[in-house]
Order: sequence, then C-alpha cells, then structure tokens
Amino acid sequence: MSMATGLTGVHPGWRRTAYAEEPDFTRPLLEISSETGQRMFERLRCLYGTEAARETIPELVRLLGVHHAHKTDELIEAERSFDPAQRFSERDMVLVTYGDMVRSAGRTPLAALVEFLHALRRRAPVFNSLHLLPFFPYSSDRGFSITDFRAVDPLLGSWQDIEEAGKSFRLMFDGVFNHASSKSPAFREMLGGNPAYQDFAVTFQSRDDLTAEQRQILRRPRTSEILTMFHSISGPVWVWTTFSPDQIDLNYRNPKVLLSVIDTLLLYVRKGADLVRLDAATYLWDEPGTPGASLTQTHEIIRLFRDVLDLGAPHVALVTETNVPHEENIAYFGDGAGEAQAVYNFALPPLVLHAFYRQDASHLSAWARELEYPSPTTTYLNILDTHDGIGLPGVANILPPEELEFLLARARQHGAFISYRHASEGGRAPYEINCTWYSALNMDNSGEERALQVKRFVASRGIALALRGVPGIYLHGLIGSRNDVQLALRTRVKRDVNRARVDGTLLLKNLAEPGSKMNLINDQLGRLLDMRVRHRAFHPNGEQRVLALAPGIFAVLRVAPGGDERILALTNVTAEPCCLEAPLAEIGPAETNWYDLVAGRGWTAAEGKLVVRLQPYDVMWLAPFSELEYRIESELK
Repeated sequence: MSMATGLTGVHPGWRRTAYAEEPDFTRPLLEISSETGQRMFERLRCLYGTEAARETIPELVRLLGVHHAHKTDELIEAERSFDPAQRFSERDMVLVTYGDMVRSAGRTPLAALVEFLHALRRRAPVFNSLHLLPFFPYSSDRGFSITDFRAVDPLLGSWQDIEEAGKSFRLMFDGVFNHASSKSPAFREMLGGNPAYQDFAVTFQSRDDLTAEQRQILRRPRTSEILTMFHSISGPVWVWTTFSPDQIDLNYRNPKVLLSVIDTLLLYVRKGADLVRLDAATYLWDEPGTPGASLTQTHEIIRLFRDVLDLGAPHVALVTETNVPHEENIAYFGDGAGEAQAVYNFALPPLVLHAFYRQDASHLSAWARELEYPSPTTTYLNILDTHDGIGLPGVANILPPEELEFLLARARQHGAFISYRHASEGGRAPYEINCTWYSALNMDNSGEERALQVKRFVASRGIALALRGVPGIYLHGLIGSRNDVQLALRTRVKRDVNRARVDGTLLLKNLAEPGSKMNLINDQLGRLLDMRVRHRAFHPNGEQRVLALAPGIFAVLRVAPGGDERILALTNVTAEPCCLEAPLAEIGPAETNWYDLVAGRGWTAAEGKLVVRLQPYDVMWLAPFSELEYRIESELK
C-alpha cells in the first residue's frame, strides 16, 4: 500500500512553485479586471450594503496586491498555463490524518508522520494528497478550537515540517473559519474593550436578547447552549457559540473579520496549501431570526473566497465540509464555476454502511444513480469515515426513518456511540455515528474469521474507490483500527473513539507480519488503491452508470473521458455467493471476453449476457479484454 508520491508536483498540469518569503514591491502590481473587481464589490454589497462595500474593497485589493508581490516570475508563468479542467484526475487520492496521529521517538510528530508514510510505500505511488487536520495551536476539540490561525503548533512541528510534507504530497489545509478559541488573543482583546477587536464575535447584552422563538428555528449541529456568558470590561456578555463554549463564532457581519480571514487564507496558499477545506462552512453567517445554516450570506462569502483564489492562486481549490442533507450539501457547488470545486459526499458513508448491514444495496444504488456534477471543474470528495465519525444528516430524505433507526441500532451493536444535534422542532436528533470504519463493519467477538472481516472491510472501501470523484481515506480507516473506547472514556469525548494516536514502528511491524490484519488489508486494499490510480476509467470526469443488476450487488460502470476505457465495478455487499447476469446492452458494445483486474481471471459472455459468480464480499473490476490489449499496444508505440 503506497503512501507517498516522492514527486515535487501536486496535480496534472501544475508543478508546485514556492512563493518568495518576502514581498517584492518593485514588481509590476496585480492587475484586476473591471469585471472581477465589480464581481467582488457586488459580493461585499450583498453582505454589507453599498457604503460598507465601498469602504471594504480597497483593503481587499491591498491584501491581494501584497499576496501577488510574493510571487516569483516562475510562479506567475505557471499560473498562466494552469488549466482548471485538469485539476483532478484518476491519480488523485487523499489521505486524511492529524499531524500527531503517528508517533516516533526523536522526531517531531509531523516529521514522524511523513517518515511513516514514506516507509509504507511498496509499489508505485498511490496517495498523492495529504489532508492535515488542523495543525495550529488550540485549546480544545482536537485542534478545531484554534488560538492562533497563522502558526504551527510547536508540539507538532514547524512550517518547515509542512513544507517538507509538501515536497511529496499535494496538501490540504483546514480553513477553520467558522470559529476561534475563547482563549485566542483576538477574543481576549475584544473582552478587554480593545476597539480594534470590537464585534469580533456575535454578542448580546442578555441571554434573552436571543428570543425563545429565534432559538427554536435555529438548525444546530450540537445540543449545547447557543449562547455562552463571558465577563468583559463592560460587564457580562453572551456570545454566539455554535459548537461549544470554547468555540467563539466569528462575526462575519463585521467586514474586518472577513478581511482577516481572507488574509489568513492567502497565507495558507503561500505556505503550501493546494486545497483548503472550509470546516463547518454551513454556519459561517449568524443571523437571529433565521435557521442559521446555509444562508445566502454564507454562500456569498464562499464565492468571494473563490474569487480571491481564482485571482490570487488559481491552482488552489476550495473543499466545503457541510454535513447537511444531500441536496443542500451539493448546493455548495454553486453553478459549477464560482463556488466550491469539491464537496464532501456526506450521504455516501451511511448509505454504504446501511447496504452492508441490510445486505442490500438498493438505497445506495438509487441515490448514486442520480449523482451529477454541475461542471467538469467540480467533483466529490468520496469519504467513508472521518475524524468526527459517520455523519447522518446527508441521508435525510434518502433513508426512510425506520431504516435510519435500523442503522443506528446495528451501529450500537458494533460498539458505536451516537452524537446528537439540536432539533428545530425541539429535543434532539441523531447527528453522527462515532466509530472507526472497521468496527462499524466488524463486530468484536463475533466468531468470524479475520480474513472474512478484512474482506468485508475492503469491499466497502472499494465502493468509494469506484464512484465518480476523488477518494479520501482517514488514516484509521486505512489501517483498520478498532474502536478505542478507553480513550473516549478518559477524555469523555465520543469522537475520540476514532482519534487514537498510533506507534509508527509498531504499525510497520504489524504490516510485515504475514496473516496479520494490517498485512491482509495492505495486500487486498493496497491492490485496489494501486489499480484505481492506474485506470483512466476512474477519472472524476468519466461517465458513471449505476446498474440495478441484483439487490445484493452494487454495480457501477465507469467510462474514461473519451470513451476509450470501461470498467464494470461489482461489489457483493452480502455474506452469500451470488450468480449475476449483466446484459451486454447495458454495459456497452457486445464484448465477449472480460477480465477481472482484481482477481486476475477472465470471464466470457454468451447470448448477450456476461454471467459472473461473486463470493461473499467479492469485489470485481471487469474490463473488456480488447481494451486491455489496445492499451498495451498503445503504450508500446
């Protein structure tokens, strides 16, 4: 299973070129077209009105000008030739991890992580992208309550460590732009009455200033109080805290806050970010009297971020993390040209888990059949598990209530915790399943053979690899970690069941041990990962057709852009053997001979049908033999 690219490049058509450490103000100034300038002005006017927009736009232009002054001639030339349509390809695959998840004596955690990932490399490169979860100084929530957005946590390493990781990986930074730590200097300055930090947060003079009716209609991802009381120089203030009492919502109704965030966004670009994940983007704009989620202003802010990047760093993509119902989630693509380039595919994990629990892929197939992109420059980030767990809002209106109840009951049997959110109708509703992906699929002490459990685990991952989009795999979901219940009990944080730190030396030892769980996962999942990045049929912009061949089989036909390669990906989500008939009319021209890339064996079609036999949890990636032959001949020329 390969972990690193060993390449100084980030994606097709782009080679990473460093920014100058200091700005050079003798260079030609940044040129902003009247059309772009007017578009950004209109964004600001939508947020703040005409007068405030006129006052704000000069500072936005100044920030972009300073950023431009950091560019070298080589970087400017590279940006001119960058093609956004070539941003993603079948070779893209994201590994997600905390900076200190892997420990090794004598190394900073970030250096130990990169060293460990390189040590795992055994074949051609697989993971070309590395999503480093927040690596900034913080006070709580495992990095998501940030005290300093512009520094690397010294307990993890330094900006030099980040730069070193960028030599081998395309980097995704976390833009935790919804909130800041209550221990952050800016918030402390606000409490101290510093006028420069006035309105840094959304505050009220009384808890009752946010009325019961306004609270009732808020859509919340938590069950904690929405307002938290702090003592300021002027007396008690009640502060809007969407996520926890330690996480202060940034007040985007203050243009200075928006400008500060944009300045930070551009810093991340200069420090090596190729993608920026907008954490909890749903809740950027707080407005009493509204649901407070996915508001017009929220979308307008993200579009302004996109304008800034298109102008100042066109190779950098925005990835929105919005754990909301599917239709609302994909609205963050916008029209396909002016908002996020990638969206977390939050409906996928619970639907895959449901398919394996029910041993029936019908709900998953029906949903996947309707998946579309608004443009060739957008894509899905196909994840199954995250550092938070398995989100549930994405399947609202997809899974019936009784099926969601079944999903939760089965997950509990597997040792999962359930986290809840505030429900607008009162009470609370399930928000996420807190569990490692391996434990969610495989029950402890079930008596099943290890080989069968690994096969089930790999089959589930194969679905995310076959779908249109860019696959993302959380480190614990890569190595098959089980729930760390003891850690969650110690910290009293349910999510920590899936956030344990691991010993890199011990992991490598287990990887090398024949028959061990990690060894089996490496052999089986590693083969799928390796094949996935080698076949253009899995290009994010390739065609996708989800077929209804049998309830227990998830079947998707992938076709490369240009139509020169097809792969029929079949996954048996059941514990039973299955004989499957695939009509050739549904999978393309009448091809007689097919080859399973996974098992390395051929199948022959007859009488207009391809008949194959799948064993429990089998994964088949079937390609027409003639296309494989053509590919060999083409590569020899």
